[in-house]
Amino acid sequence: MNNVPTPHRGSPRYRRVADELRDRIKAGVIPPGALLPSEAALIAEFGVSRGTVREAISLLRAEGTIVTEHGRGSYARPPMPVRRVCSERYQRRLDQLRGTSTDPASGVDGDVPWTDFQLEKDYREITASPELAELFGVPPGTGVLERRFVFRAYGAPQHMATSCLLLEMVADTPLVDPEKAPWPGDTVAQLHSLGVIVTGVRERVRARMPTTNERDILRLTGGIPVITVTRQMYAGERVVEVATDIVIPADRVELEYWIDVSSQDG
Repeated sequence: MNNVPTPHRGSPRYRRVADELRDRIKAGVIPPGALLPSEAALIAEFGVSRGTVREAISLLRAEGTIVTEHGRGSYARPPMPVRRVCSERYQRRLDQLRGTSTDPASGVDGDVPWTDFQLEKDYREITASPELAELFGVPPGTGVLERRFVFRAYGAPQHMATSCLLLEMVADTPLVDPEKAPWPGDTVAQLHSLGVIVTGVRERVRARMPTTNERDILRLTGGIPVITVTRQMYAGERVVEVATDIVIPADRVELEYWIDVSSQDG
């Protein structure tokens, strides 16, 4: 009896092998962390050449379905815990600061408690580039405190961010001291401590492939894109914080936005 999977007409042989292996991984026939069959076993099962098998493995590795480690082989990539990041998080933090909410303090950009995060941080004073100055609405060359963060939880890096504050606003305050971070309540609470009340947040979200540096820091396998967020926090008409970029692996986050389309007119 021939157990070779039925080929898909018109599809290259390596794609047929990749499709079958992907289906087995999704169905749990090859569970997360389990090694794929050896090259010899795949050659025998599918009746293809070694080069075809290697092309199939390369395709699965590039799309992030499998991971290949020297000395171990290729295995099904274990799924990462997924964080839920919702649009109401800033309002919840402000309500907590105002004492109008009894919800526990929210985590950083998501539903992970602050106590579960480990933070890497690097602060430095810079002058605003034309692009950063435009986001702040200030002249290029304006003094800025640049804060680079890497947030870790669940034993893995969850996201990285570059958050900028105007030096004239934060100079000689606890916000310039990296030892004060992490700060429960995040940037909303930090600004609130200075009497600056965040009244609005603008976020621009897009997806792209990671840079080499981002791939290394976030421990990304091939084929995993990132979600990037460019954020501006407002106090009235004034931009009081700019984050460029918040970079989150796409396989570790679920973005949730609530838009109220109701009106008083019904």
